[in-house]
Amino acid sequence: MADELLNSPPRVRGQPFEKGRSGNPAGRRRGSRNRATLAAAVLLEGESEALTRKAVELALAGDPVALRLCIERILPVCRERAVRLALPPIESAEDVSAAMNTVTSALARGALTPGEAERIAIVVETFARAIDTTKRRELAANQLQIFGLDDFYDGDGCDSDESDDCDPGDADEYDPE
Repeated sequence: MADELLNSPPRVRGQPFEKGRSGNPAGRRRGSRNRATLAAAVLLEGESEALTRKAVELALAGDPVALRLCIERILPVCRERAVRLALPPIESAEDVSAAMNTVTSALARGALTPGEAERIAIVVETFARAIDTTKRRELAANQLQIFGLDDFYDGDGCDSDESDDCDPGDADEYDPE
């Protein structure tokens, strides 16, 4: 036993953890609260109504700090503003170009911030994608009709003219030879 104590590595003092590596890599548990915050919550538990009343009284008496606190709670900081921009109706690919011209001229005039212009451009792009998807579907339907395949994909895998002798379950039994 004495040999084990003598042969054990010396105790590290000062910086016991490897430099650049956390002693707690998982970090603090999610949702855990600071002890000081918990203590303050316990002290203020039954006093929130009285404190709110006092803050309002001080604000009405002209205390600038209390006034600012009350105003910040009543009227929170507005993160975004409503943007009024008269975009032309977007019903075709040509309309998308006109809408983007409207957005870029409003940006150049200073009527829109770059962030607002970007968000509006995303909406216009969404319209453009929807128009493109609709056009592609119409084109595919027209091509199927041109080649006489417009009823080819009716959902059950059978030709609609021969539906009385077609069993969808036979589709895997088809042998071309």
